[in-house]
Amino acid sequence: MPQTLSSASMFTPCGFSPHHLHPSKDDDKGGLIFQDGNLTSASLDALIQHLIPTADYYPEKAYIFTFLLSSRLFIEPHELLSRVCHKCIEQQQLDDPVLDKARIRKFGPKILQLLTEWTETFPYDFQEEKMIGCLKDIIHRIAPCDEINAAVSDKVVAFKSKPPSIQREMLSVCSDPYTLAQQLTHVELERLSHIGPEEFVQAFVHKDPLESTKPCFSEQKKTSNLEAYVKWFNRLCYLVATEICMPAKKKQRAQVIEFFIDVARECFNIGNFNSLMAIISGMNMSPVSRLKKTWSKVKTAKFFILEHQMDPTGNFYNYRTALRGAAHRSLTAHSNREKIVIPFFSLLIKDIYFLNEGCANRLPNGHVNFEKFLELAKQVGEFITWKQVECPFEQDDNIIHYLHTAPIFTEDGLYLASYESESPENQTEKERWKTLRYC
Repeated sequence: MPQTLSSASMFTPCGFSPHHLHPSKDDDKGGLIFQDGNLTSASLDALIQHLIPTADYYPEKAYIFTFLLSSRLFIEPHELLSRVCHKCIEQQQLDDPVLDKARIRKFGPKILQLLTEWTETFPYDFQEEKMIGCLKDIIHRIAPCDEINAAVSDKVVAFKSKPPSIQREMLSVCSDPYTLAQQLTHVELERLSHIGPEEFVQAFVHKDPLESTKPCFSEQKKTSNLEAYVKWFNRLCYLVATEICMPAKKKQRAQVIEFFIDVARECFNIGNFNSLMAIISGMNMSPVSRLKKTWSKVKTAKFFILEHQMDPTGNFYNYRTALRGAAHRSLTAHSNREKIVIPFFSLLIKDIYFLNEGCANRLPNGHVNFEKFLELAKQVGEFITWKQVECPFEQDDNIIHYLHTAPIFTEDGLYLASYESESPENQTEKERWKTLRYC
């Protein structure tokens, strides 16, 4: 579990404890303003400098926590870490061809301690690849000193091993597959409602060859809602994979897999094909599919049926047949429940892309091919009808909040959790495991 400072060690009943921040000799010159022994203000650069340890100085824990917590109002964590690393490299002359090992022996453990506190207190900052890159860079710069090499390796392994435990899991928030499928449908319809029909065209804008090099739109493409919906699909994939890889015991992992199979089946019955495909994709991610001992405990018949429905063979023939059935049901529906049609969005985008290609190509005489316009309008118009359906299910704010905010592992994090659950079986997996732990 991530370790955080206890509030008692950092705060007094009256607020910030003054004895935790002692002005150093250079504070006045560095732009730190103290009043009655308390740090009251400073420039952002001065606060960053105050965070950075030296051979003879290490910031108070209260300061580290306070600044790392609130600095994100003014600077993103990856940019802050980048500036910290840059200042360390500059001040400790870590770019020199020959390092001053005596200085690094004193400085190395302190910067390592700072980075360790950061990763333990704010672990989710380090889900960004930019953060991992900066972390690796500074660690590799101080690692050449033999005396701290082992300590560096231990710290990296501690950080890069199975990511910090997620304090809650889906089954503690919602244990009923039908209820979760309903809440996923809420999220899908809410996000779809924001996508404007023009976004499907603007996503594939080309330059008109008859208009020299001028783009069809002078302003920047406005496709943020469409892109956000694609990101939601990806998030759901990783959330499913995270929930499966997190439990330590294979019986629990098998239980989670069977739960999501049931959720996917309910999504299919509702007509929510996008969530269905995201769940199947999450369960087919390599870190999940390699868990053979876990899958051996799963009743997979229902899963194989769902996979068959979403089989890409024949340009997703089975899915398209099911989609036409759902669309027909929607046209003759007497309730919003029967009107729900949420298509597999990535495939819809692919279809519309090819329609856009046809629209963008002029006829030999230079005319615009309006027939292609009609085909595109029909496809997008059908989507607009589907996205306007009001969700008939009662909303559960607790489940919705979890779906949007629950921490998810990166791909590397998923592999780390997977390898810890079931050890690497072949040389390729063993090499990847070693790389993830030590690089």
